Amino acid sequence: MAGATGDLGFRIAQELRKRGATVRALVRPGSTKPQVASLREQGVGVVEVDFNDAPALTQACAGAACVVSALSGLREVIVTAQAQLLDAAVAAGVPRFIPSDYSIDFTKLPEGSNRNLDLRREFGRRLDQAPIAATSILNGMFMDLLTGQAPVILFKIKRVLYWGSADQPLDFTTIANTAAFTAAAALDPTTPRYLRVAGEVATMRGLQAAASAATGQRFRRLRVGGLWLLKLLIKVTRRLVPAPQEVFPPWQGMQYLHNMFTGLPKLAPLDNARYPDIRWTTVQEVLVANLATAQHAR
Repeated sequence: MAGATGDLGFRIAQELRKRGATVRALVRPGSTKPQVASLREQGVGVVEVDFNDAPALTQACAGAACVVSALSGLREVIVTAQAQLLDAAVAAGVPRFIPSDYSIDFTKLPEGSNRNLDLRREFGRRLDQAPIAATSILNGMFMDLLTGQAPVILFKIKRVLYWGSADQPLDFTTIANTAAFTAAAALDPTTPRYLRVAGEVATMRGLQAAASAATGQRFRRLRVGGLWLLKLLIKVTRRLVPAPQEVFPPWQGMQYLHNMFTGLPKLAPLDNARYPDIRWTTVQEVLVANLATAQHAR
């Protein structure tokens, strides 16, 4: 597996071990991340390999039943490094490949509407041409972001911020649930090209109700404007703060929200029931846990 020292990748590796799988994590030579030692302690085989060394990367993939990627980055990672990993997997005779998608359904979005998802679509075209069975995991937005990076639920002013319609269904899944589902899919040789899951499908009215129930306080909705306004804000923000080398600059998150609010990348049908042992976490549960953590830290 590639990307096992990141948050999602680390959890995927843990979930694979819980399911009794033999896991091999590919890490950069000389990596000093604390996750490397933790992976070893949990029985994960750690292989240091330079992705530019094709023979070594092929050897690192040898004997695997499935290569799982949880790499995060821009073109040099999502397209170039994953292509190197894909070529090595094919050369090693690995039968299956799970790319680092973990997102809304970008196959339904127009080109240019989301830089990071355009890169995944580009790699997906290459993956579809390779002689290997591929499965992308699509999980909507990480539910965990609702209490941090995604400025939707605003606790200080007790508002739920949105653009467009308050009745647009949106897909949310926790990182933990995404990791568990990915691990189950990696050990399932019958997976199709795409698997779609959502821990909860919620409208802005639903998020409002979840925030009110979690806090015991009344939250209101705050409609900033139509989607045209959000699109304009994205354009202005990207011009003022381009940050082309950042994976998640402010305008990138805004693009993701715009995509979701349009309804175009809505996940359907959902495959939540494919692995019955997974219990899906709700938005309210995430908010309650976040509040408990915040109170404990005081």
